[in-house]
Amino acid sequence: AAGMFLRLLSDVRWRAANPKWRKMTYSQRSTSSTAEPHPVSLPAQAQVVICGGGIMGTSVAYHLSKMGWKDIVLLEQGRLAAGTTRFCAGIVSTARHASIELKMADYSNKLYQQLEQETGVNTGYMRTGSISLAQTQDRLISLKRIASSLNVMGIPCEIITPKQVAQLHPLINIHDLVGAMYVPEDALVSSANVSLALATAASRNGVQIHERTSVSHVSIQKGRVTGVETDRGQIRCQYFVNCAGQWAYELGHSGEEPVNIPLHACEHFYLLTHPLKEPLASNIPTIVDPDGRIYIRNWQGGILSGGFEKNPKPLFTEGRNQLEIHNLQEDWDHFEPLLSALLRRMPDLEALQIMQLVNCPESFTPDMRCIMGESPTVQGYFVLAGMNSAGISYGGGAGKYLAEWMVNGYPSENVWPLDLKRFGTLQSSRTFLRHRVMEVMPLMCDLKVPRWDFQTGRQLRTSPLYDRLDAQGARWMEKHGFERVKYFVPPGKDLLDLDQSKTFYKPDWFDIVGSEVKCCKEAVCVIDMSSFTKFEISSTGDQALESLQYLFSNDLDVPVGHVVHTGMLNEKGGYENDCSIARLSKRSFFMISPTDQQVHCWAWLKNRLPDDSNLTMEDVTWKYTALNLIGPRAVDVLSELSYAPMTPEHFPSLFCKEMSVGYANGIRVMSITHTGEPGFMLYIPIEYALHVYNEVMNMGQKYGIRNAGYYALRSLRIEKFFAFWGQDLDAFTTPMECGREFQVKLEKGMQFVGQEALLEQKQNGVYKRFTMFILEDHDTDMDFWPWWGEPIFRNGRYVGKTTSSAYSYTLERHVCLGFVQHFDDKTGEELVVTTDFINQGEYEIDIAGQRFQAKAKLYPFSSLFTQRRRKDEEELSGYQRE
Repeated sequence: AAGMFLRLLSDVRWRAANPKWRKMTYSQRSTSSTAEPHPVSLPAQAQVVICGGGIMGTSVAYHLSKMGWKDIVLLEQGRLAAGTTRFCAGIVSTARHASIELKMADYSNKLYQQLEQETGVNTGYMRTGSISLAQTQDRLISLKRIASSLNVMGIPCEIITPKQVAQLHPLINIHDLVGAMYVPEDALVSSANVSLALATAASRNGVQIHERTSVSHVSIQKGRVTGVETDRGQIRCQYFVNCAGQWAYELGHSGEEPVNIPLHACEHFYLLTHPLKEPLASNIPTIVDPDGRIYIRNWQGGILSGGFEKNPKPLFTEGRNQLEIHNLQEDWDHFEPLLSALLRRMPDLEALQIMQLVNCPESFTPDMRCIMGESPTVQGYFVLAGMNSAGISYGGGAGKYLAEWMVNGYPSENVWPLDLKRFGTLQSSRTFLRHRVMEVMPLMCDLKVPRWDFQTGRQLRTSPLYDRLDAQGARWMEKHGFERVKYFVPPGKDLLDLDQSKTFYKPDWFDIVGSEVKCCKEAVCVIDMSSFTKFEISSTGDQALESLQYLFSNDLDVPVGHVVHTGMLNEKGGYENDCSIARLSKRSFFMISPTDQQVHCWAWLKNRLPDDSNLTMEDVTWKYTALNLIGPRAVDVLSELSYAPMTPEHFPSLFCKEMSVGYANGIRVMSITHTGEPGFMLYIPIEYALHVYNEVMNMGQKYGIRNAGYYALRSLRIEKFFAFWGQDLDAFTTPMECGREFQVKLEKGMQFVGQEALLEQKQNGVYKRFTMFILEDHDTDMDFWPWWGEPIFRNGRYVGKTTSSAYSYTLERHVCLGFVQHFDDKTGEELVVTTDFINQGEYEIDIAGQRFQAKAKLYPFSSLFTQRRRKDEEELSGYQRE
């Protein structure tokens, strides 16, 4: 009730501060059947219609209006901030694992701090700081990893002892703690009031806001948004933004062309108490106790405490959910484990009077990261939803990135980890979402160790060889819904042990992967890589070649049968995709991209290829099983199976040919392995997959053939200094920054997307450089392992972060790949990075607060590997993809 009273008070204050608002809507609606009509009718058209008046919708409206777009209508089906936003715990926390989430939260914090001054609306902003507790050493390592990231971003943060925790928050029981992380600038806000403040500022900037207006469906013509239908009439528009929170999924499916937004609501509980005898100070730090699965904050001198239980309750799977969120049923039995954790952490609360148990819906996504971006199927349809209970922390930053995306065509940071296009249609099954969110919600508190895998929603997309590989000891991970092998457990190994190998140190699979790598280097291995995205593009005339020459940065006008490694760049010269394209005939091309490019690459090409009935693009991912034969003896196995000479004279590198293997014909064989090792990729029509695999394994027996997985592939590609899209390369990385000028047709006088940006870089130099680091004083058995995202220091100064890493069994050292930048010592301004700058520095890599010396290199160790000619090394150094 007190919460409701506050909320009404803020409503009244807000409307009083806004004369424009009073004209637009009315704040009281009579309960009789003759409800007074809306005083202001909806406009007939607008540039942008935003659906949802919570923190996300108001943040997008605020940032769009700040960027100069004024013709905006925000529609809310109930009242502003009456959805999940109203029940949000109001904790603004920057302690995040992913750097993009950390940046969003940091921006939100700074925005909310000055919002009251800007709008005159009281947002309840109070800087309290937050303390994340660690009950185990592993948890402390996890916090130290976050602390390293926060510190280099300029966000104050320190690892503190249990005694220091007691000094900062005297009521906390510290007997079971091993340490904690203190972030002094974290804050508390009233989330509903922040929403109202953003709406106030937007409305002053010309945004029209209409409450009690629900969107029934979005009109789409020729793959573009044209308008929205509401219960109060139609609005024509060019852009639609779905910020409908837990209703976003249903709204996405209500258009003529469904937009899949994979999220699902769960019940989320928190407790409110009356003030303590000695009321808590308003600036007492917020406590996050992930091992106890709870958070605790001050609330009007009492306590607000909630958490993420191990057995969450999904809601509304059938899609029936009410208009405004009212407090759902209290469920004390369900809350009991969290209550016990709270009383263990704050024993003095035993005598405290509880005011109420709040239960509200909160939406979660399949991978615990929020969803933003433009729909791959409908242009002009943008989404911002699925906040996994961090809505207030991300609200400001997420709204800013989405507004930039709409106005400029791209956001100012790499938001691929949050992009809607990382999901395919397969993630939008209600059954899948229901099961996955039941796993995701407890994971919010679970320890994030390197390379953990979801257990639900598995075995959805599989290769035809799945059962065959599984029977031979395959251990699986999932990428874009596709099952891929990590490694093979040899017979007689204790399997249970391996599945429990979640650690920040040397993992149990170390020797297994080592033997797979050795086999790749000395004999021959088979890796099933069927998950690759595969497109065929063909035309009746030269349309395919002409279009692709413009959209890709390397020259594709090569003789039939050649394979070209190329980037698909954006206007800034950054990699939207990194792929291999084989020219099958004069007029048809076969394109191979990373697994998670399936939706993104299709949408990118579809929106840019000319609308020509003579030009066709087909997704043939499911038509081919891909086997990678890696190793010096791959050539012997293949030549015996095909009765054709496979030596370099007959089958040069980067070559593609249709061949028979065993009894099966029509197999596309390419002389690349994506690792820099010798070997071949076989693209096999799916019905022949089992036959060809069996033939290869039988024939390979005498050459010592064995199965291998993606962990071996990762080790091989990283020691060869191969960048990989989605980890090392992204839309903000250009070929010039990662030593790939030789894969760009700058000298050929042909126009292509991104050309101007690259010419400018060629002339003026680059501001970051992809570099390989070999850890020097790192003990593989005893020290933390690098993962990715570790800060890089040059001569003691921060210069960048690692993007991927692996243990090199050849060098017997860890290798990290990452980007080095050059900041001016005094001004912090970015300067050009030269080869000398890289070569003349002393480097350290920070792993969970511990710094290890590293040697920087701009080229791989060719002498330690095969003694190939430097030219081959250059040509191959582009070949990679995981």
